[in-house]
Amino acid sequence: MKTLRLHAAHDLRFHNEPAPVLRTGTDEALLRVKAVGICGSDLHWYQESGIGDARLDHPLVLGHEFTAVTEAGERVAVEPSISCGRCEYCQRGDPNLCENLIFAGHGNHDGALRQQIVWPQRCLYPISDRLSDAEGVMLEPLGVAMHAVDLGKLRVGMSIGVFGVGPIGLLVLQLVRLSGAQAIIVTDKLSHRLEEARSLGATKDILAGTETEGREVMAATGGRGVDVAFEVAGENEAVEMAIASVRPGGRVVLVGIPGDDRTSFSASTARRKGLTLILVRRMKHIYPDAIRLVESGRVDVRSLVTHTFQFEQALDAFSLATRREGLKVVILL
Repeated sequence: MKTLRLHAAHDLRFHNEPAPVLRTGTDEALLRVKAVGICGSDLHWYQESGIGDARLDHPLVLGHEFTAVTEAGERVAVEPSISCGRCEYCQRGDPNLCENLIFAGHGNHDGALRQQIVWPQRCLYPISDRLSDAEGVMLEPLGVAMHAVDLGKLRVGMSIGVFGVGPIGLLVLQLVRLSGAQAIIVTDKLSHRLEEARSLGATKDILAGTETEGREVMAATGGRGVDVAFEVAGENEAVEMAIASVRPGGRVVLVGIPGDDRTSFSASTARRKGLTLILVRRMKHIYPDAIRLVESGRVDVRSLVTHTFQFEQALDAFSLATRREGLKVVILL
């Protein structure tokens, strides 16, 4: 089968490798990969040879947002993390915090940018023909967004800030709208993302990185500040803006992954306001609900998939995604 491996920063190479084989006595399924989304974390690997405290030490197959077809012909979305089900955190209902977590396209575990993959049956979720393969890819980032919004503890009538409206930020925005927020203020450095945010229900969009950004956010809330701020940019200046923009006693949910594995902010501001800061670690048992939200039309993922490439064009796909053009880039196999 054909695979795509990352050898070093900006060094992706195609390989011909043996197809995977099912192990006896397991619940594994042999899958034919149909579509793979390029995530911001994939771009960290591609541009920096790692993410957080994980570094590239062997040629790695990237890709954790994917759809596939089983040997029986069933179309499935795939949960890319395999939790052990036995550790303390799995047992208490937090599989995202599993002590023995395996994650596709990270560390020692190859991901989905290959024609076939073996993955546990329990991580497969059937999808209907109402979702294309490319749209099914968006269920994984939607699951992350749903977990983030759960952590925000939203109530009807709140004012919400979303700082960074790439694909996950735009999904957070849609979920916030469904929660009954009375004001949704978004910021980003890219105008095409702000345009999409407006179309999806943002009540105020502000260009990030300007001298007036903070004043505009506060003006949009009558000087009060937002009740909950979601930082989805992975940049410290967005973290600072989220903290500066939330009201005293408010909540800041950090979704973004910083490139240098460091998050910093003015401690005095956060302390004086008595803020609650919480970090997002993937998701819990969310796929069935995510599928229902998309198939019912309550969450739009179709408009977020702006570019598709064939597998042979994967290098062009990564190049475009690196330039932050469009929204979600998907590779079709």
